[in-house]
This record gives sequence, structure tokens and C-alpha cells, in this order.
Amino acid sequence: MSFSFDRRDCWIFDMDGTLTLSIHDFDGIKRILGIPLDQPILEALNNLPTAQAAELHQQLDTLELDIAHRATAQTGARELLTKLRSRGAQIAILTRNSKPNAQVTLAACGLAEFFPAELILSRHCCPPKPSPEGILQLLSGWNALPDRSVMVGDYLFDLEAGRRAGSATVYLDPTGAFPWQDHADLPITNLAELTAIL
Repeated sequence: MSFSFDRRDCWIFDMDGTLTLSIHDFDGIKRILGIPLDQPILEALNNLPTAQAAELHQQLDTLELDIAHRATAQTGARELLTKLRSRGAQIAILTRNSKPNAQVTLAACGLAEFFPAELILSRHCCPPKPSPEGILQLLSGWNALPDRSVMVGDYLFDLEAGRRAGSATVYLDPTGAFPWQDHADLPITNLAELTAIL
């Protein structure tokens, strides 16, 4: 490991597929919305005329809300968050989902107690990942520098956002394939691995 967790007390988590089990069928959502399969959803919608994009954003919110109600926590999520909180760490969510859907997701997973509303940054609070703006916004609120922070996620955009912000990056991939390992400081296959080294 090229860094130590000892002085890193600002932890920012992706939500879907990181703190929750991954159940999103992104290609299926793209087909329903009628957008290209080779483009990320938010970026594809932002390239559309305003009225059409607004209608599809509403449809996306509805699709994601259904998924949110069915969400389950990633194994080890509660234990990891509990350990971080016991160490006095700051913890927050940075998601490309909407804030209402994030709150429903966290409630369904039994993790809502860890994340008050002001510490859930969604696509409506800041430019979405891979932009680092959400991370920098959280660090500013905590009066902390990037070298105290960790971004934990399961997708390239999470890792890119972390790198651009100057955070350490933890890459969760339960398959162990790690296609974006070059962007990660620490690859893990489950959250218990992370809890064990804290």
C-alpha cells in the first residue's frame, strides 16, 4: 500500500454497488430511456434537448426509485461504517443517483443512520462523478485537505473522481477482476478486507 489509513479520517463512499449490492441493469435502463448503450446515462441525457432531457430524467428517477426500494446492504457495510464512526471519522455519500432515491436506498439497507441528508451529495448537488467537485465540496465543509480523504467505489468514475480530488482510492470489485486497478490505491473484493486493516 502506498499510503496509510492512519491519518485519513474523511471517508467518501459511492452508494450503489459499493455500500449496496449491485442490482442496477444500466443497459436495461438505457434501452427503456432510448439512449445509446455506449454512453453513460447522465451524460447521454445532458446531450438531449432540454424538454426531452427533463422528461427522461423524471423517468430515470422513477426507475431508480423502484431499485432503491429493493436495495440491500453490501456484506460488511454496517461493520465498516460502525468502525469508522468509532474512530471519529467523517463519512459521506457521493452518488450519481438522486438524493431522495439515495435516502430511500439507505433506509432499505438499514444504513440511513450513518448519513444525515447534508452528507449525501447527489447528481443534483454537484457535477456528477468523475468530476471531483463533490469530494472537494465535502472536504471544504469538513475543513480538511485531500490527503486526509479516501474515496471508496466500485466503478471507474468513483476512482477518477478520487484521483482528481487528490484522495486515496479504494476499489471494490467482488469479482476480483479489477479492470480499473491502475486508478486504485487499494483493490478489495469485499468491505471486510477494508475493515480488517483499519
